Amino acid sequence: MSGVRYTLTGPHRYAQEIRKSQFLAQAAPADSPQAAADFIARVADPAATHNCWAWRVGDRYRFHDDGEPAGTAGRPIFAAIDAQGLDRVAVVVTRRFGGIKLGAGGLARAYGGCAAECLRQAPKRACIECTRIEASLPAAALPLLRARLPRYAASVVAESFAASTATLTIELAAEHLDALRVLLTDLSRGRATIRRLP
Repeated sequence: MSGVRYTLTGPHRYAQEIRKSQFLAQAAPADSPQAAADFIARVADPAATHNCWAWRVGDRYRFHDDGEPAGTAGRPIFAAIDAQGLDRVAVVVTRRFGGIKLGAGGLARAYGGCAAECLRQAPKRACIECTRIEASLPAAALPLLRARLPRYAASVVAESFAASTATLTIELAAEHLDALRVLLTDLSRGRATIRRLP
């Protein structure tokens, strides 16, 4: 994967009838494989003929045909996720059979097309990889630091004070980590201690 990836801002649904079969695509953001599995378990309809799905979270991904011929459902759903440059996304396409067989090509077009349209319509936002650091610095430097944090897509999530030293937990966009280290060093005149949190 390269370039900017996107995720959904929230769940989205799209329904379509194809040759009397009802297809319902449901998509949602998923920040972990467990979140994707939870979403799939929550929205899959046990009364439906098939609940086929796919998800991507970073370099990890899975897809499942749920009884449809191999490669005709899960893989096309996954292809729809990748074709739109999405990450941290799970999609379930539920099918209620309408009595007319679609054939392998028809199934792939139906599942992939329904997923693609659902994802196309869903509101999106850029994925930003975040990280946390712990920084200790002279408390006198805090006002200037707070004024500059927004430039680094950063915010203070915890703080404590001892004597004239402040210890902060800061969350920020990972791409700004090096620049924030330089700022902290400059503001503290080299006295800041900074460590990246797991």
